[in-house]
This record gives sequence, C-alpha cells and structure tokens, in this order.
Amino acid sequence: MFGVRQLGRSNRQRRLTQSLSPEYDVVLIPKTFVSCWKLSIFSHSRQLFDETPQQGLSRNNHLLFEFSRNDQNQEALNLFLGLRRSGSPTDGSSLSCVLKVCGCLLDGIVGKQVHCHCIKCGYVEDVSVGTSLVDMYMKTESVEDGERVFNEMSMKNVVSWTSLLAGYKHNGLNEKALKLFSRMQLEGIKPNPFTFAAVLGGLAADGAVEKGIQVHTMVIKSGLDSTIFVGNSLVNMYSKSLMVSDAKAVFDSMESRNAVSWNSMIAGFVTNDLDLEAFEIFYRMRLEGVMLTQTVFATVIKSCANIKEMNFAKQLHCQVIKNGSDFYLNIKTALMVAYSKCCEIDDAFKLFCMMHGVQNVVSWTAIISGYLQNGRTDRAVNLFCQMRREGVRPNHFTYSSILTANTAVSPSQIHALVVKSNYENSSSVGTALSDSYTKIGNANEAAKIFELIDEKDIVAWSAMLSGYAQTGNIEGAVKIFLQLAREGVEPNEFTFSSVLNACAAPTASVEQGKQLHASSIKSGFSNALCVSSALVTMYAKRGNIENANEVFQRQVERDLVSWNSMISGYAQHGCGEKSLKIFEEMRSKNFKLDGITFIGVISACTHAGLVNEGQRYFEMMVKDYHIVPTMEHYSCMVDLYSRAGMLEKAMDLINKMPFHAGSTIWRTVLAACRVHLNVELGELAAEKLISLQPLDSAAFVLLSNIYATAGNWKKRAEVRKLMDVKNVKKEAGYSWIEIKNKTFSFMAGDLSHPQSDRIYFKLEELSIRLKDAGYYPDTKYVLHDVEEEHKEVILSQHSERLAIAFGLIATPPGTPIQIVKNLRVCGDCHTVIKLISKIEGRDIVVRDSNRFHHFKGGSCSCGDYW
Repeated sequence: MFGVRQLGRSNRQRRLTQSLSPEYDVVLIPKTFVSCWKLSIFSHSRQLFDETPQQGLSRNNHLLFEFSRNDQNQEALNLFLGLRRSGSPTDGSSLSCVLKVCGCLLDGIVGKQVHCHCIKCGYVEDVSVGTSLVDMYMKTESVEDGERVFNEMSMKNVVSWTSLLAGYKHNGLNEKALKLFSRMQLEGIKPNPFTFAAVLGGLAADGAVEKGIQVHTMVIKSGLDSTIFVGNSLVNMYSKSLMVSDAKAVFDSMESRNAVSWNSMIAGFVTNDLDLEAFEIFYRMRLEGVMLTQTVFATVIKSCANIKEMNFAKQLHCQVIKNGSDFYLNIKTALMVAYSKCCEIDDAFKLFCMMHGVQNVVSWTAIISGYLQNGRTDRAVNLFCQMRREGVRPNHFTYSSILTANTAVSPSQIHALVVKSNYENSSSVGTALSDSYTKIGNANEAAKIFELIDEKDIVAWSAMLSGYAQTGNIEGAVKIFLQLAREGVEPNEFTFSSVLNACAAPTASVEQGKQLHASSIKSGFSNALCVSSALVTMYAKRGNIENANEVFQRQVERDLVSWNSMISGYAQHGCGEKSLKIFEEMRSKNFKLDGITFIGVISACTHAGLVNEGQRYFEMMVKDYHIVPTMEHYSCMVDLYSRAGMLEKAMDLINKMPFHAGSTIWRTVLAACRVHLNVELGELAAEKLISLQPLDSAAFVLLSNIYATAGNWKKRAEVRKLMDVKNVKKEAGYSWIEIKNKTFSFMAGDLSHPQSDRIYFKLEELSIRLKDAGYYPDTKYVLHDVEEEHKEVILSQHSERLAIAFGLIATPPGTPIQIVKNLRVCGDCHTVIKLISKIEGRDIVVRDSNRFHHFKGGSCSCGDYW
C-alpha cells in the first residue's frame, strides 16, 4: 500500500511539473487521472483536478463520467453545478451525463433545469442528450414528459427506444412497453441486449409467460442468448412465471454467469418454494468460486427461514461476519427473520439491538412480526409503541402485522393511526384492518373498510368473504363472491375454500354449494387441497355424505381437515362403522392425529352406541398419542355414557375431571335424564346448568319436560312460572326446507305459508294413509296437560311435518327431500317420517340439533338410537 501511495505522489509531482508546458495540457493530464483511478485513489484525483490550471472540457467530462460510473451521483451533480457557476464550458456529453445522474438521484427539478439549458444551448437535438432526457423523466415518474421528448426527437437510435421501453417497465406500464417493442420492430430498429432485458422484465412482472416465450425465440434468432444479462432476465421471467424448470434450463445453458445469474436462479427456486434446490445451487456457486454478494446471502438466509433450517442459517451468519457483509441492513434483517421463524426470538432481538442507530422501518417490522409469530403479543405491541416514540414511521407491512395482535390492541386505535398515516386505502392494511374488525364481531365496520380499499386484490376479497363466513353471514359471503366475479376478479383456491366453508352452515343453500363446486371445477381449483377439503366439509354438513365421500376418495392429497371432516361427517350421519374405518385408514398411513380427530371418533361411537369402543379410543388418545383431554373430549365421553343410559358412569367421569364441568356437559346429562326419566339427577343437572347460564331456556324446558313425562304437572307448572319470573324465553322450534333455491321456514301449527291449505290437506291425506299402515300417535311426546285428542292434533302439526308435507307437494314424485330443524326431532315424528318415506317412496334427510337422520323405505340410519 505504501508503494502505491508513493507512486501516486510521484505521478502527481511529475504531471504538475509537466502541466506548465502547453503540449501536455490536453494529453498528459487525462493520463494522470486514469492512473489515479487504476490505483483507486479517486479522492486524490479530485484534489489534482482542483489544483490543475486551465481545466479543459475533456477533463471536466472525464471526471463527471468517473463520478457517475462509481455511483457517486451527488458528487457528479455538485461538480456540474460548480462548473456552471464558474462559467466552464459544457457540451452534449456533459449534459447527457448529468441528466443520467439526475435520473439516478430521482431529482426531477434539477433535471428540468438542465433540460431548459439544453434547449437554450441547442443540444436538445443531440441524440444522446434526448435519450438521457427520456431516461431522466421516466426515472422521476414524469412519464408524459418522457414520451413528449421521445416523440420530438428527430433522430432516435436503439438506445433511445430502449430508454423509453425501460422507463415504461420502471413505472409498471408493461402493456405500453410491449406495444413500444412491437412498434420498434415495425420501424426496423434491431433490439439490443438491454432492450430484450427490459421487455423480459416487464413480461415477468405481468406474468405474461406466453409472450415471454416468443421474445425468448427472438433472442435466440438474434444470437443474443449468450449475453449474460439477457440470460439473467430469462431466468427471472421463467422463475416468476412458476416455470422454474425452464429457468433452470436457461441457467444451465449459459456459457458464462455472473453473481446476478446465480442469485437469480437461487431466488427463482426460493420464490417457487424449492428451498432445497436453492441450497444445491448455492453449493455449486461456492464450488465454482463465485464471489458471494450481499444479495446472495440475503436470499439463501430467507430460504433457511422458509424451511426453518436454523443450523445452516447460523453457518451463513458466521460466513457473513467473515466476509465482512454483516453491516448490510438487508442481511441483518434476513437473519432476524430466520431466527424468529426458528423460534430463536431472543437471538433475533440481539441482532436487532446491534443495529442500534441504523434501525429502519423494515428491521422494526421484522422484529415486531417475529414476536407476534412466537406468541409474544405484548412484547410486539410494546416494540410497536417504542418504534413510534423513536420517530420511525410504520409502513403498510408494520400495520398489517400489528393488526394480527387482536387480543392486545384495539382495531379502532390502530385504525386511527392508519388514517393519520394515509394507509387506509392500502390493500394490505385495509385487508388486515377489515379482518381485525371481523374477528371482534364488527362486521359492519369491516365492510366499510373493505369498500375504502382503492385496488382490491384477491387477498382482500378472500379476507372479506372469509370474515362473512366466520360470522355466519352466508348471504354476505355469497354476495361478495358474486360481486368479485362481476368485477372481473379471478377467484383463487382460498376464495373458493372460504365461500364453500360458508355454504357448510345449516341455513345455507344446498344448491348454492353445488353451483360453487361447479365453478371451482371450471376454474381448475376443485383439486386444490384447501378446496377439496372444504367440499368434503360442506357436503358432509349439508346432508350429502355420499358426495362428501366421492370428493374425499378423489383427493390425490389429503390434509388433517379432510380426514377429520370425513370422520366427523360419518359420525353425524350415524355411520359409526364407516367413520371408524376411515380413522383406522388414517392411522395406517401414519398421519398425525390431533384432538379434533378423536372428538370425531368418540362422537361416532356415541351416535352408534359403541360404548366400549368409545372408551378404548379415549384411552388410546391419552396413552398412545399423549393428547391431553379437553372439555370437548370429556363432553363426548359424558354424551357416550348418557345416551346409553349409563348415567352413573357419566357422573363418575364428571367428578374425576381435572376441571369443573361446563354448561355443555350438564346440558348433555339433563337431556339424557329426559330420555331415561331420571328425575333426581335431572334436577341436579338443571340446577348446575342454571347456575352457569341463568338465561338459557334449555335447562328450564328440559326440566319441565322431565316433570311432564313423569306426570308431575304441578312441578312442571312451577318451572314454567319461574321462566316467566326470570323472563326466560323458550326457543321456538323451526324447520326449514329449500325449494328451487328459496328457503321456507315453518313453526308448529303454522298458517303463514301461502299454500297452507294444500299443506294441511296433504297432512290429512297422510294421516289416513299412516293409520292404514299401522301408525298410532305416541302422545307421551306432547308435554301439555290436555285431552288425548288435542295431543294428537298437536303432534300432527309439528314443524318438521309441515315442512315435509310442503316438500311433497312442491317437488316431483321421487325427489329426495331435505329439511333442517333447530331442535331435537321428537320420537313420534321420527316414527311418522319413517312411514312417510315408505308410503311416498321418498328419501328424506332430517338434520336436527343432534345429527342427521336418513329415512329410506321405512327405516332410519340412526337405527332408532339418537
């Protein structure tokens, strides 16, 4: 280093002496500058310039160019302004260079001033100046000015065309870029490598891979496929178009590669979730001795975060430190994200603290998101507040992240900050804000936020749709889906998944779900895992277990939702053995089981009366799979014993539970006491249930029914009076039926339907035919102290019978009928519906509050056990 400095000084001394002679004024001084650049003593060269007399135009331009080439754009601009103040001469080359500098600095104001100077000096006709003006205006987002300059240029070369084309791409006007490229060819301008690189970049951003392939063909015909940066652009385009194998083929065919080539290929694999392949390319890169850049490190560390490969991330961290790249913010931030995703949040925070003084909004957002991902919500909120105190302004990523901390922050407070920061119309922030309001049950505010979003992407639409589905607003969910279709937004698999989940609700339209299934097939998303799993759930919950099984059997890949939905679906439909068969198949494939799986399995045993099997699966869950039983698991076991009449065993389990029994368990016991007429235990269960939920009508109604069944009308009257005193309202019984995409509801004794006369006439007709078939009303299910004849009338007008009678007169013979009831179907109606299915030759599906009943040919799938 000492020798270099000495050489620099001796050169300087010799040139200063020689500069006194005019013959060296033009020739030798520039050589001194070149020598100084080669010795990497740029600051010394600047000093030499300042001390050199008779500063000539060529020397001025030379120094301008050197500043520009070394990305010292501010220095270049300052030099130019100094030259203008001193009256030093400039030419087209000077102006062209400084215009490019203005573009790099995004300084449109100075750029326009230089433009005015070009016009005054008559340099605007210079093709290099005109090209630089186009470049400057496009980089400063003055697209119209850039177009105007281009159109006014009397002479244009391929660089001029490429500058405008690259400018369109820079401003996201990819369609304009493509049109310009076509026009360029029509005018006989032969594209150069930079032209192809710009076009391919725009096509990659738009995902227009078919046009990209055509351009690739042109590249090959032009013989430019061996150019490194064209090859890099092709790799980038194919990677972004999810054609990573084509990207790899281009990469492998490249005769020479630079660091950008390697990073583009690594980034392509990471973008396509092929992280192991990205590691392989990184390994090859190291073997070939390619210098590792900060971009490569950041990309590979991101890949480690994706697959939670902590050990390799730590090795890369060490390599970064050895390489001297640890001071780059993007690398430190990538390391923070990797440590956070690998549950090493404390190490991530240490890295964050080491960035003190240079922390920016990206690093703050990364550490806040890290704490949120690791379940440390309070710490994330504290950091968010600290970030604001330190004057760092949150961006849309920050707001989108902090809004996920629903339990620790108020959406309205964050909303106020979002409005002040002018992010309310941002798609990502608006989506997160809308989702936050939905999760606290404020659907109206969520809808208002959604409408304010300027450019709603598919994520925003899907989030709003999902919000409606979660809150049970089926109509709102379907309306949003139809609206996005009308506005030309292409739904994705998550959109279909959300709307299909909405259609799984009991009050949703059956036909609507089928139509959406058809739409998913047309869109090519029906085989997507989240969509097919949603279809299994929807069909199972809407009474069509056969269709659910068909979708399940066609699934190439299954997730936990698919298996659990099928197990629970068969359980709800009374197909206990089929449910257990699916469970055993799931076990044989070594699929990971969870608590929900066993809830479905035990429920299957409950509905089929398989008490011993239910006990065995409960023990298997605890002993073999080490799943800690929750309240839901104990509720299933209590239900298993209670339905089988094993009330003492149910109470033993309740007394041994590690926590106090909840309302669901006591309601289960009370309902079983009603079926098995255990008055004493029923009174205890009712007392417990009322203490937990004083205004729940189920406790009072079930207890009064127990007294009524036992013939204790006095006690029943007392319970009913107590309900009046406490203003507890009994839930009315309703039955629904869907006919031609319209839902009709009925109450017991309902006369509100326009076709009531025909409905009751059908009931009278059925009554005669039922008696001919041997039916006799079981009036014990009428819990009123009235005459027997009146009891028979009450039974004949139950809501489910009215719905079925309407279904029989409103649909062609042989059409299956499906109804939904919000309460448990009574025993007498169960008998009647079995007979109706036989005498009318109809398959009838009834979904009551407990399960599905499939009536066919005089029998029910429940086997009279429900």
